[in-house]
Amino acid sequence: MDIIHLLPDSVANQIAAGEVVQRPASVVKELLENSIDAHATDIQLVLRTAGKELIQVIDDGQGMSPTDARMAFERHATSKITQASDLFALQTMGFRGEALPSIVSVAEVDLRSRRQEDETGVWLRIAGSRLQSQEATMCAKGTNIEVRNLFFNVPARRKFLKSDQTELSNILTEVQHVALANPGVGFSVTHNDTCLFQLPPGNRKQRILQLFSKTLGQQLIPLGVENDLMKIEGFVSQPEGARKKGALQYFFVNNRYMRHPYFHKAIMECYQDLIADGSQPNYFIYLTVDPSTIDVNIHPTKTEIKFENEPARWHILMATVREALGKYNAVPTIDFDQTDAPEIEPLGAPASALPSEPRVTFNSEYNPFRKTPIMENWQSLYEDFSRATDKPEALPSRMNEESLPSRMATILDDVPDYVEPQSVPVDPLQAVPSVESHKSTFRKYLQVAGRYIVASTRQGMIIIDQQRAHTTVLFDRYYHQICRRQGVTQQELFPEMIDIAKADVPVLESILPTLKYLGFEIDSLGGGSYAVNGKPASLENSTDMHALLMQMIEATREETHGVREQIDRSLALQLSKAQAMPTGKLLSEEEMSQLVDALYDIPEHTYTPDGRLIAVQLTAEELANRF
Repeated sequence: MDIIHLLPDSVANQIAAGEVVQRPASVVKELLENSIDAHATDIQLVLRTAGKELIQVIDDGQGMSPTDARMAFERHATSKITQASDLFALQTMGFRGEALPSIVSVAEVDLRSRRQEDETGVWLRIAGSRLQSQEATMCAKGTNIEVRNLFFNVPARRKFLKSDQTELSNILTEVQHVALANPGVGFSVTHNDTCLFQLPPGNRKQRILQLFSKTLGQQLIPLGVENDLMKIEGFVSQPEGARKKGALQYFFVNNRYMRHPYFHKAIMECYQDLIADGSQPNYFIYLTVDPSTIDVNIHPTKTEIKFENEPARWHILMATVREALGKYNAVPTIDFDQTDAPEIEPLGAPASALPSEPRVTFNSEYNPFRKTPIMENWQSLYEDFSRATDKPEALPSRMNEESLPSRMATILDDVPDYVEPQSVPVDPLQAVPSVESHKSTFRKYLQVAGRYIVASTRQGMIIIDQQRAHTTVLFDRYYHQICRRQGVTQQELFPEMIDIAKADVPVLESILPTLKYLGFEIDSLGGGSYAVNGKPASLENSTDMHALLMQMIEATREETHGVREQIDRSLALQLSKAQAMPTGKLLSEEEMSQLVDALYDIPEHTYTPDGRLIAVQLTAEELANRF
C-alpha cells in the first residue's frame, strides 16, 4: 500500500503559516507591505485586543478586481514576479505569494476592494482557507481587509502568545519599520477605539521625530554619499546621544527594513573611541542599491539580505559615517607635530610686553644643621623648666613666675602659623598591616580578587560571589515590597524627563503600577514622554533611568501572557541588578559579614532569581587533593 500522499492546500497553508504568521505583528507587517506595494498614500491600522481579535488595514491604494481579489488568496499567486529572474529585480516588498494564503488558513478574513475605474467593489469572506462568500459591494477606492480571531483553529499557537501589551508593542515595532521606510505615506494606529498615534506625510527626519522624541533631532547628524556601488543617506547620532539600552538602530535597503550585523560593526568602529564601553549609538541609515546585487529571498520575514561585494560596501559605509562625525567635530582633534613650527610673535605687541626669562635665587649661606634662634630659645626654656622642677632654688634670679609667660609669648611669635596638611590618598594595599605584625588576629571572612568572599566552614571552605549575593538580597527586598504593595520613594527636586519609542509605551504603561510599589513615581506627559518625579530611596543618583526602564520593558516584553507573578519577579530582578555592587568593589570585614548574614536569612540562597550559582563549597578532602 502506498504511504506517500499529497497534503490538502489548507494543511499546506497552515504549515507555511508557521513561518510567515508567527504572531499578530507578522500579519500587520504583511498587510502593511501589501498596501505599500499598492501605492497607498494613507494607511489606517485598527486593532482590538492587540490584534488577537481584530487586525484591520484600510488603504487608498489601487485596489483589486474581483478576479484578482479571489486569486490573491491562492498559494503562490502574486502580481510581483512572473519568473525566477525577477527575484533579482525586485521593486516591491512582497513577491512570494504566501502571506495572504497563510493568514486565511489560521484566521477569519473579510476583504473589500475597489479599483479607481470600477463602479463597485468586491467583498470576500474566507475562514480557514475556505471561501464562504463573494459578492459585489459599494466601497471606497483601495482595500479594506479585516483579520479576525487569529489562530482560532490553532489553539496551541494562540496559547503561546504573549500578553496584550507585549503583542501590541511588537505590532507597533513593525509599524515603525514600515513608517520609517516610507515617510511620504500617512499612518494612523487605533487600538481598542483609542488612537495611539497619527503620522502625517513628511520627510525622513520629520518621521523620525514623529515616532520618537523631538529632542532626538538635536542629536542627529545627516550623512550622504553616492557612488557606483550604492547610495547612502540618513542620520547618525552625536556621541553624547549614545545609550546603554534601547538604542535606535535601523538599516533600510531600497526602503526595506533589514538587520545586518556586519554593517552594524562598521558603525560601531566609527564610534570606538567616542562613546563609553557598553553604549550604543542611534542611527537611521537608508541604502539604495541595484536590486540585482542583493538577495532578499533567504528568510521568510525578508529581514536578512545578502549583498554582492560586502567588504567594499562596508568600508564605504564606515568612511561615510566618519566623515559625517568629523564635519560636526565629533572626532578627537589631531595633535600635529610643532617641533619645526615657526615662532610668530603677537601682532602689535611691544617688546616690553614680552615675557622675560625666569631667574632662580637661593641663599648660599643656608645650613640645614644650624640651630635657628627659635630652636635655641626653646632649648633654653626647656633647661630652665627642668631646673625649676628638680631644684626650685636653682632658678636664675632673673627668672620668676611673671617672666615665664612673657618668654613663652616671645618664642611663639617666632613660630610660623600652623597650616592644615593636605590629605594624601593612601594606597589601601600599602595601608594594610603586614601579616607578621598581626599573627594573632583572626579574620572570619576574606575577600579575593574584589569579587569573592571566602569563609571557613566545618567541612572546608565556601566561596561566595558578592555581586550575585547582593543581587539576591536586593531582589528579596524589592519583591516583598511588590507583594506588600509598599515602596519607599524619594521625591526628586527636579524631575527627570525620559523619552521612549511609541512601540514601548504600551509595555511601560502596563508596569507603571508595579514600578510604583518599587518606589518609582512616573507620570506620563503624552507622546512617549515621561517625568520621573520619584525614585526608590536606595537607588543611586547616578543610575541611568532610561537604560533601567528599557531593561524592565524588555524583560516584561518576553514574559508569557497572564503570568503576573513572573512579570513582578522580572521587574524586581532588573532593579536589583541595576543597584547591586559592581565587581571589584572592596569590602570591609563588617560589610562582608552583613552581606553573608543577609544572604543566608533568605530561604533561596543557593541560586540567584535568574538561576545563577551564588556560592561554591570546597570540602577539606577536595582541598587536600589539590596538594
